[in-house]
Amino acid sequence: MSEATINQPSTQTNQGTVAEQPLMQVQDLAVSFDNGSGPRIQAVDGVRMTVYPRQTLAVVGESGCGKSVTSMSSMQLVPRPPGRFDRGKIMYRMANGKVINLLEQSEADMRQIRGNEIAMIFQEPMTSLNPVYTVGDQIIEAITLHQDVTAKEAMQIAIDAMDAVGIPDPQGRIKAYPHQFSGGMRQRVMIAMALACQPRLLLADEPTTALDVTIQAQILELLKQLKEERDMAVMLITHDLGVVAENADVVCVMYAGRVVEFANVYELYDKPMHPYTRGLLASIPIVHKKLDRLTTITEIVNNPDEFKKLPGADQGIVPWWPWNEPPKDLAKRNEPAGDYVLRKVSKDHWVGCWRTEAIKNDDSSPPDLTFRVSDQKND
Repeated sequence: MSEATINQPSTQTNQGTVAEQPLMQVQDLAVSFDNGSGPRIQAVDGVRMTVYPRQTLAVVGESGCGKSVTSMSSMQLVPRPPGRFDRGKIMYRMANGKVINLLEQSEADMRQIRGNEIAMIFQEPMTSLNPVYTVGDQIIEAITLHQDVTAKEAMQIAIDAMDAVGIPDPQGRIKAYPHQFSGGMRQRVMIAMALACQPRLLLADEPTTALDVTIQAQILELLKQLKEERDMAVMLITHDLGVVAENADVVCVMYAGRVVEFANVYELYDKPMHPYTRGLLASIPIVHKKLDRLTTITEIVNNPDEFKKLPGADQGIVPWWPWNEPPKDLAKRNEPAGDYVLRKVSKDHWVGCWRTEAIKNDDSSPPDLTFRVSDQKND
């Protein structure tokens, strides 16, 4: 496996001790897909994000914005062809301390990383579980692929994993088939399978889709508990901003394959700076507040005044938006995504901006936040 370094703005804390290191850092990732005889479809174009141990990074945005492609790229699960990694790196810090670019690893290396280091929960458990095998067989298969254990030991690990995610009578139900479980229990099986090998990063792609709100709350609380117990990071992909508010430490907002805003969860909800983020938040019903109609995202992003609220707007700094005419003073660099820069606008806040004359020399870098809600509560 090839080694590299993760960009780190500071390696020392105020007390002089070595600062913690990011677990994974996405650097200028671009992924496109073949479109037959037409031009390639740019699903992801210059995405940057960082996630730390014991941190939940929520990636939000509407369907097609590039959330799932970004997460699947980190496990090399994007089919190639038709997919292609055009540029960028995904730097990951292994358990042994080595830092590797996940996009450069061979398939043999990735088989060792998947499950052992990074695991994924997919949206729909019924289509992810094989209906002709017992859930036990499927969990045990994941264990034996990645761990040097006997069949008896693998069975016990599977039972313990099912017990850890709250499945009653795991010794008996390990012999059951997927159709014998409810939707919530099937999702718990998927979580047990993902966590059986003790991964350090869990990619959760809409893990509560099609579940009722009670089961949804149980699943999310389970993930939060396991994250703290196992010192694990979670990348939570979702459309639900209520889920984000309750479970995220840091939020990454995406649109059209790019990051439009990145901030800690409190900062993002208190001071949304990109018009698209304000549109998302404005479109949510508010309890105890009577409205004749909800504000739509379109109403926000089609309002020119909304693009003048970003700090520095009077100096020519403009939020990036693909459907707006580029500013007249656009200072595009001769490079991919040269018209766009992910710019730090305050201590814990980044916004995607047009590269105008005011910021023509600014460089995009992976946003970097060690913020955790649990740390604030403990303080």
